[in-house]
Order: sequence, then structure tokens, then C-alpha cells
Amino acid sequence: MAMSSPQEPPDAAARATRSLQGPSGELTARLPQLLEAMRSIGTGLELHSTLERICRTAAELAGARHAAIAFAEGEGGGESQGVGPPDRGARGAGDEAEKPVGRSFVSVPIRVQGEIFGHLYLTEKTDGTFFGDDDVDMLRVLAAEAGIAIGNARLYEAARQRERWIDGSVAVTNALLSGGDADDALSVVVEQARRLADAAAGIVLLPAEEGGLEVVAVSSDTPSTSLGVVIPPQSPVAARLLAGEAVFVTDAAGEPRMVTRLAGQYGPGMLLPLKSGGRVLGALAIPRLPGAPQFTEEERTLAKRFASQAALALRMAEAQRDRERLAVYEDRDRIARDLHDLVIQRLFATGMMLESGRRRSAVPAVREGVGRAVDELDVTIQEIRTAVFALQQGPTEAPSGLRARVLREIAMAAVPLGFTPGHRFVGPVDTAVGEPTGKNLIAALREALSNAFRHARASRIEVVVDATVKLADGTDGVRMTVADDGVGIPHGGRRSGLRNLARRAESLGGSSGSGPGIGDGGAGTTVFWEAPL
Repeated sequence: MAMSSPQEPPDAAARATRSLQGPSGELTARLPQLLEAMRSIGTGLELHSTLERICRTAAELAGARHAAIAFAEGEGGGESQGVGPPDRGARGAGDEAEKPVGRSFVSVPIRVQGEIFGHLYLTEKTDGTFFGDDDVDMLRVLAAEAGIAIGNARLYEAARQRERWIDGSVAVTNALLSGGDADDALSVVVEQARRLADAAAGIVLLPAEEGGLEVVAVSSDTPSTSLGVVIPPQSPVAARLLAGEAVFVTDAAGEPRMVTRLAGQYGPGMLLPLKSGGRVLGALAIPRLPGAPQFTEEERTLAKRFASQAALALRMAEAQRDRERLAVYEDRDRIARDLHDLVIQRLFATGMMLESGRRRSAVPAVREGVGRAVDELDVTIQEIRTAVFALQQGPTEAPSGLRARVLREIAMAAVPLGFTPGHRFVGPVDTAVGEPTGKNLIAALREALSNAFRHARASRIEVVVDATVKLADGTDGVRMTVADDGVGIPHGGRRSGLRNLARRAESLGGSSGSGPGIGDGGAGTTVFWEAPL
């Protein structure tokens, strides 16, 4: 279905035909062919095929061997489109047609909504003659119709582009509000942004604890090592983004405001604040490769809207997680009170009764057995008190050392598991492991323990953190293993948790995998995660 541009004069082609007043006999004979050519040009809406159709139709109408459209500056990146290249360089001819007298070359301008879109060039008539005034008159009419067709195709492309960005925003909103893993939701943001902008990468940055912005999610064709990179607060780019301002660069590699090593990989880029309700939640970076086309004004506008929608969804998801976290804390407080007020008191009373019975018994074997049972009750009471302390500890009270954070995660997992996983540390865990690796190791441990609770049906879990290992490339690293005696990983089962672990490790230059567990005959699963120190 043909579309008419609301800004294009509806009689543009009619005005162009005024040059046909008093046409020659040859031109009059070719009018049906001209009308058919005008009809043919407006039969499609896709821009690329429309340009090809214009060139092909113009060549047929004028009897030329070659036809091409050379875009004006800012239109199509300065490239040419056609059925064959002109026999000389495509040079701008201004607003007027190239004079054809005694030449095998002619050009006419194509205007879209009053602006020069480009020039239509024709060379070499098939009959060996030169282009005449009749050819130029017909090409002027054809160029006017071509301008209308190109305007319609542009409107159609713009509508399709807006629709794709809207669909991407809906996908991001659904992912963020689905209640799933936060890393998965951010992955949807960067993947959608990269796909919609035809970019080399999509990157989400969130405020870092030490100031500035930290890369927390990346989507690119090649494995990225940028996860965890921090743009320092003194960076002009970080300052503008945190102030809620968008930053556009034509060449990131040569941009003096870009101070991180990431900039050298990219060319044109958009850095957009994730801003909602006057609050900056982070930033979205969408870079292209060096030499790629610059982002158009339309793309910049659509990307800004996408970032605003993503920020709103992030804020709603944050509020949702806060409500869920509050419910968890309330439940933990209740469990802690019950453990302290009921369970520990009953265990203590039971221990007192057993101790009293042991003293009254005259049978040595009974006295010894009851004594062991009392000792086990004392150990159990101490473990429950440790769990109560962990349950009552808020997130801001979390200990800072990696060893302490690992123990806290283990204690937290003990409540849903019904038992406390074993643990072992090797090497200088607190001093050797850097903060980016340590932060991701804790997230990986939490993921592994969560998977074991939800899927393994294990009765025993062992956690080992070893800061003395050598990675495959010979660098010093840390390896965490979580082994259980459960049912193992079923064939064809969901493996999103393992993919999350692998993505975290690979972003740091490490790796992750799984193997047999610690049950009889290798039953269960052992998950390992390792990264450079």
C-alpha cells in the first residue's frame, strides 16, 4: 500500500510535468511508459528495494545501461545505490539537472520533503546515442515521483523502527518485573539495546561503592572482560551521566573524555542515563565498532526513550525486590524468635533431663551414651544460636572480609537447607582475592547454594574456597567448589544457573563448570568457579 508524506506536496509530480508542455512527438509517444514507470516506483515501502526500483525504472525509461543514486551528505552514509556504477565518479550537480547535450551522462536531483536527498545518475544509452532534452524532462518527472516514494519509504522504516524499540522496551519491562534473577534481567536490557541500535555491544553501568559507575552487564559478540570495570567519579563522562545528561561520541577511541580502556575498542557511541523520577539509577552504553555509521537523530531519540523505560522498569523492580526483601526479613525475624524462644529452650530442657537421668543411672554404658547425647545437644544449641545471629543480621551489618562473607552465605543457606554446609578455606583468602573477584565469587556461591537447595535434594554440601590455585593460563587465581550428594543435574534440565556462573567467571577471565558429586559412586554435583585473583 502506497503512503503519502504529509509534508510532501501532493502535486509534486504534477508540477514537474509542467516542463512537458508542448512535448515533442517522441516524448508524447513515451508518456504511457513514463506513467507506468511512475506507478512502478510507488509500489513498495521498503527503502532499499525502493531505491533499487528507482534506478532500474530510470534506466529502462531513458534506455541507459547504468543508473545509480548518490546520496547527499548525511543521507545513507554517502554510499551509492544502483543497477550499475556510472562510468565516472558520482559528483554533485547542485539543484539543476546535468546538461546532456552531446554527452552520454546525465543527472537529476531527487528532493524529499523539499530537501536534496541525492542525485540520480544515468550513463551510456543502449543505442549509442546521447541523452537529449526529452530524457531530462522525463527524468525530472520520475525524480519528483521518486522523492515521494522515498519519503513514504522513510516513514514506513521509521514506523517499523519505533515498533521494534517499543517491543524491546516491553521485553525489558517483562524481564525486570518477572521476579527472576537480577543479572538475567540486566542481560535482557543490554541484549535488547545492542540489537535495536545495531551496535557492537550493550553495557549497563550502576553506581559503584567507591563512586563513579561500574560495568555490571555486557552483551557483545566476543567474550567481554569489561565486567567490573569502574569509570572513576572524576571522569567527565561519569559526572555528566550521574547528573542525568546523555553523552554522544563520534569516536570513543579518540574521545579525550573517555578515560577507561574500554573506549579503545569502539567508535560511535551513546551513553544514556537510566533516570526515573529525578533519580539516576545507572547508565546504558551502546557503542558501535570503529568506522561504523554514526547514530542518527531518530536513533538517539528512540534510544533515550528506551533508556527511560528501562530506568522506570528498574525502579519498579527495585521496589518489588524491596517488598520481597522486607517480607523475607520479617520471616527471618519470626524464625529467629521461634528458634531462640522455643527450640533452644526445649533442647536445653531436654539436655537437663538427660543429664539428670545420666547421674541416676548405675549402668556405665548408659551413662556414657547419654553423655554423648548431651554433648551433641550442646553442639546443636550452639549451631542454632549461630543461625539465629545470622538471621538477625541486616545487610548493612555484613562483615567485609571474603572469609566472613562466605561464612555468612553458608549460614544463610543453612535455614532453607535444614543443615549447615561444611566449609574449608585454603590460602590467604582475605588478603589475596581482589574486590571485583571476591564480589563475583560471593554471587556465584549464592547461586550455587540456591541451586543446591532448589534442585539437588542433598543431605550434605561441602564448600571449598582455595586462593592458591593456578589457572589454565598460568595466572594466580581463586577456585570455589560447591559439592553435594544430591540427585545431580538431569539430562535436558534447565541450566540457567550454570550459565550465570559461567558468564560471571568469563567476564573476569576465568571459567566455571560441573562434575560428579560427593555422594556414593559420584552421586550429586560438584560445581567449580574460578577467576584470577
